[in-house]
Formats: sequence, C-alpha cells, structure tokens
Amino acid sequence: MSIIDNIRKWIDGETDEDPLASVDEQARPRRVWEEFLVKIAREIETVMQREMFTPPGGPTYIPPEYVVYLSTDDDKDWQGEKRRGLEQGLFHVLSERARELSGSTQLATKQFAVELRVDGTLNKGEFRVQPVWDATESGHTMVTTRPEVGAVTTPDLALQGAGAAGDDDEGESDVTRVRARPETLYSVEVWRGGARQSVVPITKNEITIGRGSKTVSVDLPIKGDPEVSRVHAALARDGGGKYWLTAKGRNPTTVAGRELPREEAVEVAPDDKIEICSFTLRIQP
Repeated sequence: MSIIDNIRKWIDGETDEDPLASVDEQARPRRVWEEFLVKIAREIETVMQREMFTPPGGPTYIPPEYVVYLSTDDDKDWQGEKRRGLEQGLFHVLSERARELSGSTQLATKQFAVELRVDGTLNKGEFRVQPVWDATESGHTMVTTRPEVGAVTTPDLALQGAGAAGDDDEGESDVTRVRARPETLYSVEVWRGGARQSVVPITKNEITIGRGSKTVSVDLPIKGDPEVSRVHAALARDGGGKYWLTAKGRNPTTVAGRELPREEAVEVAPDDKIEICSFTLRIQP
C-alpha cells in the first residue's frame, strides 16, 4: 500500500498507527514533506466536511474549488517534482473524501479544483485552505469526476495532462485536464478595516480593479463597499517592471495620500498605499 493510501486511512481514523512513523530515520527530509502534506490534507478534509450540505431529497454539494495558501518560503520549496507530488497527494485525498462523504447520496459536484497560491503574511510552515463555491475557469488544475458504468453515487477520478494524445478523442471528455499553472508576475495585498482580506496573485500585465457586476467582470474584485465603482481602476506592469495605476471610478483613488486624476496613468511603487474607498491595496513584487 502506498504512503498516500496509508495517510488517507490515518486521516479517516481507520488506523491509529502513524504512517510516517515507519519511515526510515535516515529519510528525515522526505518525512518533513510528507508531514506537511498530511497537515494540508487534514485541513482540506475539515473544510470539506464543514462546507458540504445535502438539501432534502437532493444530492450532496461540496465546494468545487479549494485554494491552498502557502508562505513565500514554502512556495519556493514546493516547486518542480515536489509540487506535482503535493498536488497529486491533495487530489487523492480530495477525490477519496468526496466519494466517501457523499455516501449513498449522489454527489452533485462533478468537478474539483485545487489551486496553490502565495500569502506573503504567512510564516514558513503555515498555510490556510479557502473553499470557493463560485469556481471559474482560471487555469486551475481540475479534477473531474467520472462515474463508473451503472453507478450513480460513486464517481471515479482520473488525471491526464493537458495536450496529451487522445484529448480530443470521442468519449474522453470526462477525463481530467491538467492545465499549466500560470506564471505569477506579482501579487496584490487587499486590506479593509485594518484586516487583511486576501493576497491575490496576478498573472496578467494589465488588470482591472473594482466591485464588478453580472455584466461587468474585473480581474481583481473588491466587494462590499457600494462606493467602489464596477471598474474603479486599472493596474499595469510595463516591460521595465514599473507599475502604473489609472483611476476610473467616480469616487477618488489615492496613492500615498495623493488623489489621482481620472484616466491618467500614474507610476506606483510597491510600498505605496493604494486606497480605493474603504479598501487599501499594496503591490507585492
């Protein structure tokens, strides 16, 4: 039985034996990474159980997306093969728990995503898991359920790299597509009322910021303040690594206490406070 299967059984309480205790003492570095995977897997399980619900007579609903925030140091450590190993371990736990938690009830959630992001406020070894109910197509790694023939309550899961042979073959549309993780150019830290709301990785050279709406989409939504315009500002990063902010909203946008003129690009330094109504934004290179 693989270490991942042993870890899952330990998480589920099927055994009291620590699967990591059997790892040879000489393999200490590997044990450190496996312990980190177990901690994240347990937190995903906790979040999944907390968020799942089954309406009367209906199927079981589980958040379709889970964002795992890592510290900057851990993000640097989990790259290459190690990152793929972490993702595969999380996929395994996520798929197994989705099947088992649904029990005899049909699972309404047919597609899952796990995205690894960076939160610059976390210390090394710390992480947090955020469930997302309104999942969107954003280049995340997707895990799609594939029911067995004649089964309606126990989905089977598969992984296949995007662009692999047979992706377009008929009958393969239910196989998971693993998309390339988009490159993070920089991050934007969002604060409100003295509390950090999020650290958003930016993968585009130019983004829009605002509260958005059903008909107007923005790249960085800041919601909860009606004074924020649907498209309140635009932030661009040029080829030289400089940042330029353009105010577009009806209410003021200030940088380092200075109000910006509308529709005029102004250079912004990473340390500058960008204030949009009740929100404060900071650029993290």
